[in-house]
Amino acid sequence: MAKDPGAGETPDRSTRAGITAVTVKAPTRGNRKLEKFLAAVNRDDQVRAWWYMAQVHAERLGMSDHSWVHMQIVLNIALRLSRLLVKGGVQPAMVSDHAMSAKDSEVVVAAGALLHDIGMSIHRADHEAYSLFLAREALERLLADIYPEPERSIVIAEALHAIIGHRRRGQPYTVEAGIVRVADALDMAEGRTRIPLKAGQEGIHSISAAAIDQVSISAGENRPVRIEIELNNSAGIFQVDDLLATKIRDTPLADQVEVVAEVSGESEKRLLSGFRLPG
Repeated sequence: MAKDPGAGETPDRSTRAGITAVTVKAPTRGNRKLEKFLAAVNRDDQVRAWWYMAQVHAERLGMSDHSWVHMQIVLNIALRLSRLLVKGGVQPAMVSDHAMSAKDSEVVVAAGALLHDIGMSIHRADHEAYSLFLAREALERLLADIYPEPERSIVIAEALHAIIGHRRRGQPYTVEAGIVRVADALDMAEGRTRIPLKAGQEGIHSISAAAIDQVSISAGENRPVRIEIELNNSAGIFQVDDLLATKIRDTPLADQVEVVAEVSGESEKRLLSGFRLPG
């Protein structure tokens, strides 16, 4: 299984104690609803078992990490994107469509981020659809002490929309769904992306993924969000264009995010000096 970010030895996640010891963390910034949701997730053995099984299938297929580590990374990226967008004046659907708040939007984003790949516990093919019926079951109990009806069903529906929207042709309608989709694609920094290449799976996908060293997310000058990607080889441009740009296009985030990729160092013959997503 994948290592904890910043941890030393990898604990044995295949045991019952290992699975149930897993927790996810993210800055809640005083959002009590988000705090309660994360606490509910961290108490839920079934969700943690789904994360474990998702990683088992990823390892069977020689894929990159799909464990709770991936979920936590996506969660933190998604919340970062969400807060920058709101600060930049972008209204999430929970505000514009439901007259709720940006804090409720963060719960939707967190639910989508943490449950988007649980369908991998069943099968890789159509895992986004499998995630829907598992998440529908889980969200009812995870949100039971946070939202009464009809607000609970609204949050669940928007979270499910974010989950199905993360697939390649998911066509997300909402800012929240676009955030989850883009956050999933942004888990591309060194570590996760090198797994297939180290396993001997050489191809344009694994080679370009291994060329990505670092991803930085900040407020943009002309748009609410700026994503800067540091590459060690220009082969990484394929990953940026094929994966990230595809995930950004046709979402409500398309006009809110600027993406810049730069090749650093002098260890290769540079085929280009940089890349900027058109827009």
